[in-house]
Amino acid sequence: MPQEQDVTSRITKFDGLLADWIPPRDTWSPADEAIYKPVDLFRVPVEEARDMQLKAIKFAFTNHYSNNKFYHKYCQEENIRPDDIKTVDDLDTIPLIPDTDFKQHPSGRDFALWLATVFTGELPNIVIKGANPTFDDVINAFNAAGITVTYSSGTSGLLTVIPRDMKTLKAAQYAFAKLATNMLDLFVDHALICFPNPAKTNLFISKTMSTIAKPSKNVHYAFDVDIPAELTQRAMRANTKPKGAADSSSQNDMQQRIVDQVVQWLEHYDRTKETFSLTGPPFLLVHVMNKLQKEGKRFDFGERGTVMTGGGWRLFENARIPLVDFRKQVHDVLGIPETHCVDGYAMTEGNALMMQCPEGHYFHAPYTYFRPLVVDDNLKPVGYGEWGRFAFFDALAGSYPGFIISGDRVRLLERCPVCDRPGPVLEPDVQRAKGAESRGCAEVMKSVLAEEGTKRPR
Repeated sequence: MPQEQDVTSRITKFDGLLADWIPPRDTWSPADEAIYKPVDLFRVPVEEARDMQLKAIKFAFTNHYSNNKFYHKYCQEENIRPDDIKTVDDLDTIPLIPDTDFKQHPSGRDFALWLATVFTGELPNIVIKGANPTFDDVINAFNAAGITVTYSSGTSGLLTVIPRDMKTLKAAQYAFAKLATNMLDLFVDHALICFPNPAKTNLFISKTMSTIAKPSKNVHYAFDVDIPAELTQRAMRANTKPKGAADSSSQNDMQQRIVDQVVQWLEHYDRTKETFSLTGPPFLLVHVMNKLQKEGKRFDFGERGTVMTGGGWRLFENARIPLVDFRKQVHDVLGIPETHCVDGYAMTEGNALMMQCPEGHYFHAPYTYFRPLVVDDNLKPVGYGEWGRFAFFDALAGSYPGFIISGDRVRLLERCPVCDRPGPVLEPDVQRAKGAESRGCAEVMKSVLAEEGTKRPR
């Protein structure tokens, strides 16, 4: 099919651009094979993908069981061992960790100990200066030793923190970019990005933008300032305010500067024939569309423009509009077809970008290395078509256990009802679960921390 030929051509060029992200083939693990070998991660035949998925996730589970004291103890309490995993269905018995456990971290040197406990394998030498290090001091010390501590935040301002060694970080960056390129042609003249510059922050979504933008000839960031972790925490706490309360003037000023920058970009490219992709959180791009409509401006970019959103609405529920309405607004204001406007669903704890297909806008999972599932209120797996909490097993998470229960409410389908891609999908309406708290392994982690208290990074 022509579409498949286009993807093959794109990924051939893409792999050339990201050659430094691909380990030598003779060193590939089953998890590596599941991400680097397939050309189109959304079109692998189901039986072939199931075989890859079983090998990849069992490999990851064996690694964490053997090399992560906290997770090993948790698995012992659940009475699950790698030898118990013999079929794809057995994967669902692997113990899952609530995403809230990655927010429940202490401060100062105890934060360094917490990171060491979460980490799978041998840590390099971590040198933390000062008696009372800040959150950023600890993160910078890990970064200096080759461990990238990525984070995002929830509405409470509690950061979700994940330590990634270089192999895991590169696998995540490669995966996000490949998945986006599988679904969209991102070989454009300009990438216009409304997420922070990845060189100036450890926000996970920004770290993945560095490779998603690789196919573009030119990359432009509207948000090009240093963003330490403590600034992120303060900003997120500022967003936790009563419904109807006013935003701070500094927040409004920054948002307005970004919106104005995007409008200037669009006005410039309206005078050219150049192609571009516009990427950012949906709430921010809604502000761009609203400003253009208020000023009576409309463009006709057609297929030379692509819009990709990500990051969701979690901090801006009051501004949420259905994505179907957002796509229509993009078409009405920018003249970009709705097939060129897609959303990506991901989270800091995972290394998979579930991309919407242009045909039906369902979220497709990369099912060779990533196993999505839905669990009920008792955290037991439910079948396709049932609503519940989103959970997943992620084989690319080499430096931490990537077997996670999220706080999102979803419905999983066995395959897309619109396009011909064969793998599982989430319906577009991803919601936040009410009272998204979970039982889990926090107490196990506490006991391991107590045992390891004398072994802190110095």
